[in-house]
Amino acid sequence: MPDAVETIQNALFERFGERIAVDGDLPGLEELARLAGRSVRRRFLPRDVPADLLRLLCACALSAPTKSDLQQGDILIVRENDRRERIAALLPEMPWVREAPVFLVFLANGRRVPEVARLRGKPFPNDHLDLFFNATVDAAIVLATFLRAAEAVGLGCCPISVIRDRVREVSELLELPEKVVPIAGMCVGWPVDQGGISPRLSLTSTVHHERFDEGDVASQIDTYDHRRAASRPYRNQRDPARFGRAEFYGWSEDKARQYAVPLRADFGAFVRAQGFHLD
Repeated sequence: MPDAVETIQNALFERFGERIAVDGDLPGLEELARLAGRSVRRRFLPRDVPADLLRLLCACALSAPTKSDLQQGDILIVRENDRRERIAALLPEMPWVREAPVFLVFLANGRRVPEVARLRGKPFPNDHLDLFFNATVDAAIVLATFLRAAEAVGLGCCPISVIRDRVREVSELLELPEKVVPIAGMCVGWPVDQGGISPRLSLTSTVHHERFDEGDVASQIDTYDHRRAASRPYRNQRDPARFGRAEFYGWSEDKARQYAVPLRADFGAFVRAQGFHLD
């Protein structure tokens, strides 16, 4: 499949700045091409996503691996206009939450397994950090699998982690009970365009062999900053009143500025208030 091979290589070169070998006899090259070239979609056509299709995609997503068959990742579908509008109002910097035909919330559900223990008359001595961690990982795997399934049928998706900035309000709107925490949202719809490939840190930075070896971090980040700026420069600089205007503004400067202010410092308190014990 030379077309698929070329598509994969071109996409990964744009993503990582590296020409990666692809065996043309591999099965599943079309799927690899989709994964290699995937992009976030934030603009959607005014076209509904049928309920039957959405249920199919949820079923595929919930077919994903789950820790010890505990099944602690849930999906909450938000279609009702007033509820979605109220969520969107909490996130004014994300207008696509309002514009997407469907908004999903992926939930870490640490509630069901303790309830199963109670129903079966068994002790549950595992109410500690691992309960929250397992449920969070399950929810993240479900999210990633839903994204893959949705894009396979031509839908576009945009994960929304910023709901955790307003996690208390979002949880109240969704009437989430104890031991259920929203991990991320996702806008879903038929995309207006194909989007663009976001460059990532080099594989030298993020793939390790036999032992962790971060190498020359400063050099790797500088190279990535310039490679990314060549194709996807930042349109605006964060907080120039505080930090001034940088002559060169790359990914590392943007992330350093982003995390120079406290973010979600109360998230641990919220998780504890939801009944999770994090010791």
